[in-house]
Amino acid sequence: MHILVLGAAGMVGRKLVDRLLADGHLGDRQITRITLHDVVAAAQPLDATIPVEIVTSDFADAASAAPLLAPRPQVIFHLAAIVSGEAEADFDKGYRINLDGTRHLLEAIRAVGDGYHPRLVFTSSIAVFGAPFPEKIGDEFLSTPLTSYGTQKAICELLIADYTRRGFLDGVGIRLPTICVRPGRPNKAASGFFSDIIREPLAGQEAVLPVSDDVMHWHASPRSAVGFLIHAGTMDTKAIGPRRNLSMPGLAATVGEQIAALERVTGKNVVARIRREPDPVIMGIVAGWPRNFSTDRARQLGFTTAEKTFDDIIRNHIDDELGGNFVA
Repeated sequence: MHILVLGAAGMVGRKLVDRLLADGHLGDRQITRITLHDVVAAAQPLDATIPVEIVTSDFADAASAAPLLAPRPQVIFHLAAIVSGEAEADFDKGYRINLDGTRHLLEAIRAVGDGYHPRLVFTSSIAVFGAPFPEKIGDEFLSTPLTSYGTQKAICELLIADYTRRGFLDGVGIRLPTICVRPGRPNKAASGFFSDIIREPLAGQEAVLPVSDDVMHWHASPRSAVGFLIHAGTMDTKAIGPRRNLSMPGLAATVGEQIAALERVTGKNVVARIRREPDPVIMGIVAGWPRNFSTDRARQLGFTTAEKTFDDIIRNHIDDELGGNFVA
């Protein structure tokens, strides 16, 4: 099996590739080749026993997709996007990459023809939903995004469902919760502070909290995100039907509950490194975000999380990224 990973240089992309290489198979099919694509070169995996090709090009360029599809990869993981804050700050860039790039990909798949029918796993977002919200957003809640990023993801969801309906591909869109704790440096995502207030204090550094403690949000760990992708790439899609986009399981927690979990796991000294500095722009964006979900349909279709509490999310980060240690 040949697998193509778009957005392979990103955090979730890197972790997905590590998992694919470690497993050596996807479902019951052996992986024979992996192509990693991004606008910057993805890291060459060390000691890989499976051939890995690294391709660098602009995903939003209409000519980029066809060469990637020439070898006919059977499974395509589409993680390529710019993040929410950047898409909101740069309207043209957001639509060019998050929407136009995806449309070019879908058209390139259709152009291959000759029975080519790959599984396409698209990473969507809970940003496709907009306020006002019920207490929990269920599977039937309308998609009414209140950001450009959410709108771009919602349009892509519709396109993937329609191209699947027309028989051009076998698409699954997974609406990821906010992934927390993200390793590495802070990024331009408006949701980045959810990770910042855990990651930086654990490293002995100060973190800025731009919203109030009562802000609630929907979270899952990087470990869970990779599990969602793997399942979406292997599941029997006959059970999904025409509604090809699913909200992924996660857990709802307020910022205050995050901080309380951090204190339980690591102590007061770590929590003291969080500095409150309200940011009206971030607060305005967050006000339109969903808070809690009921994800019965995804769970019935076999999607599961790797954690049950926010304490688990923090412990997973300490184990996976910090070697079990942190700055007390």
